[in-house]
Amino acid sequence: MPKQFRKTLIHLAVASACGVLALPGHAQESAAAPADPASAPAPAPAAAAPQEGVNTVVVSGSRIAARGFSQPTPTTTLTADDLAKSAKPNLFNTLAELPALQGSTGRTTFTYSTSSGVQGLSSLSLRGLGTIRTLTLLDGQRVVGANVTGVTDVSQFPQLLVKRVDVVTGGASASYGSDAVGGVVNFITDKKFSGFKFNAEGGMTKYHDDKNGTLQAAWGKGFMNDRLHVTASGEFTKENGIDSPGFGEVGANGRSWYKNPALQESTKAMQAAGAPRYKSIQHAQHIQYAKYGLITDGPLKGTAFGPGGTPYPFQYGSNCVGNFCVGGDLAGSVGAGTNLAMNFKRQVAYTRVSWDLDADNEIYVTGNWAQVKSVFSPNPGAAKQANLGIKCDNAYLPASIAAGCASGYANGVMQVGTANAEFPANISVLPTRTQRRFVVGADGRFTLFGKDWSYDAYAEHGENTTVIHVQDITLNRRYNYAIDAVRDASGNIVCRDANARANGCQPINIFGDVPINMAGWSYIAPLNGPMQHTDSSQNVVSANVHGDVAEGWAGPISMATGFEWRREDYSVVGDPYGAGVDLQSRYGPSYPLDTTLSTGGDNWFAGNYHNGRGAFNVKEAYLELNIPFLKSATWGEANLNLADREEKYSTAGHASAWKIGATWKTPVDGLRLRAVSSKDVRAPNLSELYAAMTVTNQAVNNNQGSSIQIQQRNVGNPDLKPEVARNNSFGIVLSQPSWARGFNLSVDYYDIKVKNVINSLGPQQEVDLCYAGYQNVCSAVSINGAAGTNYVLAQSFNFASLHTRGVDIETAYRTNLRDYGLPGMFTLRGMATRTIHSLSDPGVPGTTPSEGAGNMAGSTPKWKALLTQSWDNGKLGLSLTERWVSAGVFSNEFIECQTNCPLPTAAHPTIYDNHLPGATYVDFGATYTFAKDSMLYFKIDNLADRGPVLVPQTNLSIGINPALYDVIGRTYRAGVRMAF
Repeated sequence: MPKQFRKTLIHLAVASACGVLALPGHAQESAAAPADPASAPAPAPAAAAPQEGVNTVVVSGSRIAARGFSQPTPTTTLTADDLAKSAKPNLFNTLAELPALQGSTGRTTFTYSTSSGVQGLSSLSLRGLGTIRTLTLLDGQRVVGANVTGVTDVSQFPQLLVKRVDVVTGGASASYGSDAVGGVVNFITDKKFSGFKFNAEGGMTKYHDDKNGTLQAAWGKGFMNDRLHVTASGEFTKENGIDSPGFGEVGANGRSWYKNPALQESTKAMQAAGAPRYKSIQHAQHIQYAKYGLITDGPLKGTAFGPGGTPYPFQYGSNCVGNFCVGGDLAGSVGAGTNLAMNFKRQVAYTRVSWDLDADNEIYVTGNWAQVKSVFSPNPGAAKQANLGIKCDNAYLPASIAAGCASGYANGVMQVGTANAEFPANISVLPTRTQRRFVVGADGRFTLFGKDWSYDAYAEHGENTTVIHVQDITLNRRYNYAIDAVRDASGNIVCRDANARANGCQPINIFGDVPINMAGWSYIAPLNGPMQHTDSSQNVVSANVHGDVAEGWAGPISMATGFEWRREDYSVVGDPYGAGVDLQSRYGPSYPLDTTLSTGGDNWFAGNYHNGRGAFNVKEAYLELNIPFLKSATWGEANLNLADREEKYSTAGHASAWKIGATWKTPVDGLRLRAVSSKDVRAPNLSELYAAMTVTNQAVNNNQGSSIQIQQRNVGNPDLKPEVARNNSFGIVLSQPSWARGFNLSVDYYDIKVKNVINSLGPQQEVDLCYAGYQNVCSAVSINGAAGTNYVLAQSFNFASLHTRGVDIETAYRTNLRDYGLPGMFTLRGMATRTIHSLSDPGVPGTTPSEGAGNMAGSTPKWKALLTQSWDNGKLGLSLTERWVSAGVFSNEFIECQTNCPLPTAAHPTIYDNHLPGATYVDFGATYTFAKDSMLYFKIDNLADRGPVLVPQTNLSIGINPALYDVIGRTYRAGVRMAF
């Protein structure tokens, strides 16, 4: 046992003894305290009345089963009924609406991305700290990651059997281990479900797209006098998504909110005269390309190409500054051409088989197979922004243009930009994630030294295979060879380069609305596009024991302890055109040898996936204590919660986490106070440690100001250390006072500081840090060698820090309207998070922290709220939900000004208008119970069909932020749930 761990155990033991000995003299002798409804985290509106006895409630904020006291760590609980009322095809969508969940990813995020690795990944993020700092569990157990960062895919969980989801909105590393910096989301399944139930649902939007259907069924039965229990479930969900509308200023399927937004950048001269650097515009026209080609320099500048290749004068818009005009010919705009939602399919099969050894102990095995497929288009065509050098003798140029080029361009080359709208298909990205997970375990109760104890132990093996295929995407070099077309001696149009011809080059015409040469299309966009195959695995052995160790003055002193061993590894292989040629990525029938392509990879327009592998293991042990130290009719009841966890990583070394918290049930009717302070950790993940190397050519300046050509080698850093967080929270809970039965209210203040944050640095930053004396960076810099030998390893380092603080508010009220002469029950539930600060500090000299709270281009609005009102009379149920985010800004670092602006800096640019509005969305639902445990339901989301707020960027894009705004529009869903 590590020395530091032994010391921590001793400290906890001493603290425990002191807590018992220091109890006030008038403390009453402990008896089993009644279970308090406030002991369940954030009581649901339908919280049952307190029950006498020793019933326990397992609280996800702790490893200890609560008995008569509340855990100090705030926890929000969604019951199966809450989840059903949301009536969404995927539980992820319900959870992502919770105010504390900020920055989660789903099928509407990263639809513009080919290489992010998170496309179609349903992962949860608490506090805007990122998915990698939120630990997502299934029945308190880890789940194999769905990509190399280790984050799980909620879509792969068996959702119909989920009876509760606990969202722990506080640091929980001491109880659950690494990654629980922002908190824990724990999915609790019904392990003893008996009978049969199913759910069938279908829906679509107002615009007759994103048509979706869900089928779920679960069965459970006991055999052999109920000692053998078998549960099985199967689920299928298909959401058709919202396809790209293609080119131009057009919304998908009649959506009218898209207006070609962009941030127009002023010239240096305008900025010197006091104009702001940025101005938000609509109907933006990019002047560097047109739909079917545009000459952008020289005497023929402004010549575009139309049907049949006919040249015509391009219609520029007004107020042209930098790359943008307003209005004009917008037919070639590519901004709208991103899917609003991915085509998405999930399939899940799950089973659990348990055998009762006796009345108190069982052994079990679970198996889960899940597959999630997504399809989407990040953009139409493949826009080339005035970066194509076209020679005057190009065989596809109209005669008048060829003549004008020959006479007007001394070097015989003119610059052309095009949206490549002649391409026969848009780029398609197809990620498929397949999970296989098996768990063998045992749990139960036993008696030791006259005390009742509970235990659980399990061994898990999980595998996740992610395969990404990209279709209808071009190879850059082949494209350049194919557009450089000339006539041979026989008058045939061919590729100019002889080596390209020898490798199969076929010419294409990019001038005008003309059918593309399909042989040329097959050459530049081969059938087998970019490919990435990733295998991830996880092995876990864990055991936990919890029970009462002694009878204290104010109640039983409880303890939980356990250990865990975990190994995670991954390997990723890409195609040879993207990854480069090596032993794992070889030329073959699917990717034949082409001597015109770089053997180092990075040949694709996008989707250049590289090879890599890595692994780590960790051993950890923890101890947690709950010590009631006050039980008085005068002063109320109070308890202390202590925890410590020691971890040893094969890569990052030693890490430790601890927690100290307390709750006080005051003598004031229904009033409880809670506070917790914790140290939490996140160890570097496999991607950060072992990211596959990519290489680009760059230039950096040394400390003498001389420019040096280098290779920028982007690679993982195996020397990374764990991130360390300090998490503090204080809360007030009012739970069902006698003067307001059915009413619950909690207000919690949180403050999270994360140090040693893993953050990537650019090559120039690393060079500057090395010269400034940061020796741990100097090992990644080599710039004093002979020309061609210099390089910088662009890595991640533990320099950055994060700091977020805010307030969570949760309330619930339920009343029987029959007491007022009205039918039914009325329930009100509200949750809101006020983010006061969300600071990110790169930790690099010359940089300043940036404030994310209220940055509407990010994921942390100042206010995010969710309110629900429900009425139920037994057969008919109605619900109304309001989702709200407050107004904010493009960036808190922008300086807003219209005239006489200061000169902008990289850290603080100037902008004409820094305001972005908030949004309120109203949802309506109804249920009708037509038989016992059987109901019809109907739901309308975004009742007013409110479109998203446009959040423009400095390039033409879809200009939305699906992390904050509803981008789909009014959606209708209906279904039936039945149980037998």
